[in-house]
Amino acid sequence: HTLANHWARVIEMLQAAERMRELADDPGLTGTEIRNIPTATPKAGVGVVEAPRGTLIHHYETDEQGLIRKANLIVATQGNSARMAMGVEKSAKELIHNGKVDDGLLNRIEMAFRAYDPCHGCATHSLPGQMPLLVSIRDANGFVIRELGR
Repeated sequence: HTLANHWARVIEMLQAAERMRELADDPGLTGTEIRNIPTATPKAGVGVVEAPRGTLIHHYETDEQGLIRKANLIVATQGNSARMAMGVEKSAKELIHNGKVDDGLLNRIEMAFRAYDPCHGCATHSLPGQMPLLVSIRDANGFVIRELGR
């Protein structure tokens, strides 16, 4: 169940915190013979990490002075977008009957994608701003018969 993701994340975060504490005390991982200190300015770097929202992929390119000149981020919202869209569609189909909707419809449909904690500014590389919610209700032929928004 999509909404159970929040509880699963809490369990995962607790386990991760416990494991990080163990690893921080492991001399096999923190000893000086393991650490690799760069001797030159790197030209590029890639990082991949699993986070509560999903997988984050960062790619950076630098100039001769090590200043970042290019960055590309692939964030969890991009990876979760198909599932969010399917959740919204499923919710709408379950909640809209004969084209009739009530004021609580937006909140209930919004729950389908809010469970993924999307960051559309991150996913679209845009500056923060308002994220309007617009629900278009279409008839069997695909024509918009009503729109709700905020």
